[in-house]
Amino acid sequence: MIILIIFLLVAVIVTLIVYNMHIQKKIESFQNLNERVTNLSVLQDFMKLAGEEDSVENKLRRMNDIVIEKYDIKYSTIVVFDGSEYVIKASNVDSKHHETLLNLHNEEIFQDSVNTATPKYVTIDNENEKLPYQKAEMGRAKSAMFFPLYIDNIYIGYWIMESGQMHAFDKTDTTIIEVVKDNIISVLKTVAYQDTIENIDRIDKNTELHSAEYLYGKAKNIMDGYPTSAVCMFRIANIEAINDEYGRQTGNIIIQEIAKIVRQRMAKEYIFVRYMGPRFVIVFSGVEEAAVEAFLKDMKEEIEELVILPENAEVDENNEENQEESQVDGASPLINMVVSTYYKGTGVEQLTKKLEEYIESAPKTECQINFI
Repeated sequence: MIILIIFLLVAVIVTLIVYNMHIQKKIESFQNLNERVTNLSVLQDFMKLAGEEDSVENKLRRMNDIVIEKYDIKYSTIVVFDGSEYVIKASNVDSKHHETLLNLHNEEIFQDSVNTATPKYVTIDNENEKLPYQKAEMGRAKSAMFFPLYIDNIYIGYWIMESGQMHAFDKTDTTIIEVVKDNIISVLKTVAYQDTIENIDRIDKNTELHSAEYLYGKAKNIMDGYPTSAVCMFRIANIEAINDEYGRQTGNIIIQEIAKIVRQRMAKEYIFVRYMGPRFVIVFSGVEEAAVEAFLKDMKEEIEELVILPENAEVDENNEENQEESQVDGASPLINMVVSTYYKGTGVEQLTKKLEEYIESAPKTECQINFI
């Protein structure tokens, strides 16, 4: 009888062990599935983010927020070398620690990681210690994982995630974090062109207006806040004749005065850039073509009433009898305009190219408002 009871107990124990192993496998399977779902979700969020109409700065900040939320990371910082210096592209760490985070590539503990393109894990073993790269911030981070970032075998910066707990990443599956890192690199690679466009914009010294590149970056984000916008390109049709007859300095003054007139008439939501040379672009954000005709007509009349005397012009004001004959003619601009519609989400560069081709193919004597 006792033997039978022992046999039954052994059978129950074995059954429980087998059952527990089965449950453990299911739990592990569920965890792996959950991890794959999370990774897929992060990847989808990243790809969606990369395609949205937003600045590179905002995209990277939101990407960092996604990483922090999805993987329950305390601190996350992305640092990129922009060609001249290291800059923090995204971080949820207080700005007083940014100088330290910007110089991690110089820390001996991370240099081998940068050189070999491998992650580096650092932690402390007691509360009185601090991480090797920390200066005066013992209470903030007590463990960290450092990942160098490479695009096509070119080192571009690093990503570091930190925790306020010791040994926080001891059991972290680095393959999962590598997926996150690869997603970060993918987004950085995707927005590289956009970043170039946003940073290539310059202020024209003669008119203090943004250059044409502004249209393809920050201005496009403004334009895409509306379903459609009227876009006008205008050219000083007789600028070459003015430069030849009155000198290039007079031509520059005319360009400055035209910029002042337009700027004074601009609503704050409109965009005005010096496109190139004697060509300018006005974007009437959220306004239809038909609604801008009267505005352009009045502005064109005001511009063409300008009279700029050359610097060396002299008028004999004392000779009343011959004053009319001695009066020196000034230079007056003639403006040729072309207007079309920008539709949200389409290519600004394609539209401006079309406008430029039209206005440059027009006769030099043409000075009117055209709608195409």
